[in-house]
Amino acid sequence: MSVLFERVSIVGLGLIGSSLARAMKRHGLAGHIAGHARTAATRETAMALGFLDSVHETPAQAAAGADLVVLCVPVGAYAGVGRAMAPALAAGAIVTDVGSVKQAVIRDLGPILPAGVHFVPGHPVAGTEHSGPEAGFAELFQGRWTILTPPPGTDERAVLRVSQLWRACGSDVEIMDAGHHDVVLAITSHLPHLIAYTIVATATDLEEATQREVVKFSAGGFRDFTRIAASDPIMWRDVFLNNREAVLEVLGRFSEDLTALQRAIRWGEGDKLEEIFTRTRAIRRGILDAKQA
Repeated sequence: MSVLFERVSIVGLGLIGSSLARAMKRHGLAGHIAGHARTAATRETAMALGFLDSVHETPAQAAAGADLVVLCVPVGAYAGVGRAMAPALAAGAIVTDVGSVKQAVIRDLGPILPAGVHFVPGHPVAGTEHSGPEAGFAELFQGRWTILTPPPGTDERAVLRVSQLWRACGSDVEIMDAGHHDVVLAITSHLPHLIAYTIVATATDLEEATQREVVKFSAGGFRDFTRIAASDPIMWRDVFLNNREAVLEVLGRFSEDLTALQRAIRWGEGDKLEEIFTRTRAIRRGILDAKQA
């Protein structure tokens, strides 16, 4: 694969940022990969792992001279990082991100970027419950979707170049309206995480003896919830605060459906339960058919 960007700056060196850097290294997509992390320990670890060509103490230092800047920090930090790096951004540079909320990103970051800098918000729909530069791996994006949500009027060449990057890292790319993205992800990602956090929190409130047995005899379902609930708490705090309207909307619908299910159990409506469970199996088959399991 040929070089797509001469100098890439990755701001935030956790799971997604370090995985993207590794994928770009593997496929030769960048002439130079510069990185920034908030702590010196993370910066030192990232350099020792070998997926960066240089590491910098500030976002501005990392962004200087870059033709692509990728924000891989929690969504709540975007405005501060944007203000810090804006003076260093070169005309014609592209800024993108990996956050799982998009309307708030456009709201917080768009007005800060200088004229002549192209803004292409993005979201690779991939991840694990692990975090930090050691957690990254080049194959993370293989066969996964990356959603781009460029605001109206965004330079088409910039969108194409960001799309090429993600495709070269193994992703399929979809262009989507930011508001629609936030509703879809509220259902497919944000609500499941909220439910997982709630179920695991409920388990922690049980009396000590019962809690020990819950851990000891965890079956697949509860085990899967604990995996999801082990995700980065700062990142997910910011997701819920910055996609609150869509999350509250789907949470309200979920609460209504849960109440109906509760009623069916209370009144012994076996046919209704079977109908619901049969219908929901089709969703799982669809996920398997789409190779997203």
